[in-house]
Amino acid sequence: MNNLLRQGQRLACWLPAAAQQQIHTTAVQRTFWEREKKSGYKTKLPEPSKKQLIMDGLKDLKEEIKLWRKEVKEQFESDPILVFRPGETDVVFDFKAPNVLDNWTVTTDADHGEGKSTASLELSSAGAGLFHGEVNSDHTKDGIIKRTGYANIRTKRVRKSFKRESTYDWTQYNMLIMKVRGDGRSYLINLHTEGYFDLMWNDIYHYVLYTRGGPHWQIAKIPFSKFFMSSKGRVQDRQSAIPLNRVTHFGFSVAAKKGMDGPFGLEIDYVGLQYDPSHREEFAYEMYQTPKYIVAT
Repeated sequence: MNNLLRQGQRLACWLPAAAQQQIHTTAVQRTFWEREKKSGYKTKLPEPSKKQLIMDGLKDLKEEIKLWRKEVKEQFESDPILVFRPGETDVVFDFKAPNVLDNWTVTTDADHGEGKSTASLELSSAGAGLFHGEVNSDHTKDGIIKRTGYANIRTKRVRKSFKRESTYDWTQYNMLIMKVRGDGRSYLINLHTEGYFDLMWNDIYHYVLYTRGGPHWQIAKIPFSKFFMSSKGRVQDRQSAIPLNRVTHFGFSVAAKKGMDGPFGLEIDYVGLQYDPSHREEFAYEMYQTPKYIVAT
């Protein structure tokens, strides 16, 4: 083996530079490698000046120190929730909290020049979060985009002090509880579980939220076992239960499918978690044995 490597190195010395670039002594891994977490979107954003960066950094430093003190205090108190009483809802996202809209991000197909949908998130007259706008399936005629017409909201990445990335740990719960008021459309609930490796950056677990319209609020109670996994918009053949200790974002999506173009509106009072001891199901879907390295249809 060593003799073969030496012969290959001698041969490479006599080859032109263009030919040498095509010779690799190790395997090239390009199949699943992602350059960035946006998966190809390279929307250029305006960069602030150095002076503005310094000013923003000093401003954020005070808030980060306060957050760090709070974390240290909680660590010394060491008072985790160990008993989850049945029927008791622990609210995670409450739209009546101060500055709650700063923790959410709104995106549409128009943000990347792919479509004409519009959306916004604001507080309604009832004091709840109102996700509304208009979805439009007309797309850019560039020969690349085939389907569009979507809008979504999601929470910003949960972090610790000094911008350290963290995750939600919901392992003690088995139900997602929401108080919403919709327009009769179907919305998609998204739970992001971004993994360490680039292959898992786009893992999202979904379930459908059916709204009935009208003036009345509805309480949606959805088991986590019903959520199914997708990656880059493709439902995966190899399904698995959602890792509740690695949730990074939560959000809603709406699409203009099957001629459902037009205005939409979803009012959200709160999103919470609950433990139901009568629910024993771990995962709702049948698992298929697929060939190795085949993960999507």
